[in-house]
Amino acid sequence: MAIFRDFSSQKRDRSASDRQRHKELVKKKIKEGIADIIAEEAIIGKNKNKVIKVPIKGIKEYRFIYGKNSKGAAQGTGNEEKGQVIQDGRGQPGQGVGQAGNRPGEDIYETEITIEEAVNMMFEDMELPDLDRKKYFQTEAETYRKYLGYQKKGVRARLSKRKTMKNRLKRKKILGSNLQEGESFPFHNDDLVYKRLVVDIQEHSNAVVFCLMDTSASMDQIKKYLARSFYFLLYSFLKNRYRNTEIVFVAHHTEAKEVTENEFFHKVESGGTMISSGYKKVLEIIEQRYNPAIWNIYAFHCSDGDNFSSDNRAAVEYAKQLTEVCNLFGYGEIKPNTSYSWSSMIDEFRKIEAENFISLKIRNKENIWPALKKFLTLDHSNSLLED
Repeated sequence: MAIFRDFSSQKRDRSASDRQRHKELVKKKIKEGIADIIAEEAIIGKNKNKVIKVPIKGIKEYRFIYGKNSKGAAQGTGNEEKGQVIQDGRGQPGQGVGQAGNRPGEDIYETEITIEEAVNMMFEDMELPDLDRKKYFQTEAETYRKYLGYQKKGVRARLSKRKTMKNRLKRKKILGSNLQEGESFPFHNDDLVYKRLVVDIQEHSNAVVFCLMDTSASMDQIKKYLARSFYFLLYSFLKNRYRNTEIVFVAHHTEAKEVTENEFFHKVESGGTMISSGYKKVLEIIEQRYNPAIWNIYAFHCSDGDNFSSDNRAAVEYAKQLTEVCNLFGYGEIKPNTSYSWSSMIDEFRKIEAENFISLKIRNKENIWPALKKFLTLDHSNSLLED
């Protein structure tokens, strides 16, 4: 696609916009490929400074290529779409007729990026939905943005050595001939200059996020990996975007209990499944510690849906109660493609008509990122995740 620019007699870097577009393309490719990598089991819970490699397909640094001009020209029909390759009548690009191809394949190279940088890139356009500003209870956070000007008093760590040295030299020049040869000329308190920091006071509405996970025996290794991958993405998002957000971890089988972050991501349990126990525990914690009038409350639950049938009614009733106090309640049913379990709670949860309740299925790690985006955008549209 040709891009025409107005002529300007002013000198400028005419390739700057091209470089910027290339950077945006690279950034887009990283965002497209990072979701699966960040959810890998090997990096769950690792330090945010850990370096990971992201494959980027189909992008080369822009440059002129000189070579032989081939005869003939490709011709379209007028119905082509953007990105479509027009053939020249001699076969598909990269392959002959009945022969091995002799043209280069798609370029793939890797770029290194830290987990923190990847998370920043993934979540830059996302936020918790329906985050209300609770007028009764807000916290303030001091954020030091940048240095702005100088001042005569301050802490030694912010001493401007350059400005201080200039003041000393000015004072020495003024005294000039009054100084004896070889006489020392020490710094004076009046020489000292300190950098001044601008302090930005930001208000943050309080929010609490409940991470609820089924740890029963039916949650095998694959299912637990998918659940933990989802929660690792969610946890990374919260830590990246919301400093003051509290995160509560709850694990359940036939009974539920509040657990630590380490226990949540690493501890293995067994037993039957009673989903209502988890919802009841979350409601109890909300009543004890998080008044909905002054807290934004979010709850996410991952389970394989293999619930004790006599518990289904109670589970639905407690789920309805959660929708009444939560900004968002999301249920993700872990159903791997290799799973032989046909039991599902999603059919039961269809009885819940609340706008802030979303249920969907997660079949593989490729579904994890789309599932999180559907939750955070309150997207009720049908998708393959719900099949």
